[in-house]
Amino acid sequence: MEQWIPVIQEIGFPIVVSFYLLNRIETKLEAIYSVLVTLKDANRVLES
Repeated sequence: MEQWIPVIQEIGFPIVVSFYLLNRIETKLEAIYSVLVTLKDANRVLES
């Protein structure tokens, strides 16, 4: 059991950090996507 603790610490920490960062990036990407869709719709209105 003592052999597994360092392995879990070495692998588990980067996984947790990666999930945290991916979650933060995902929310920002969703905001960027919604702004781009809004700009696309506004551009269509201006062109017509």
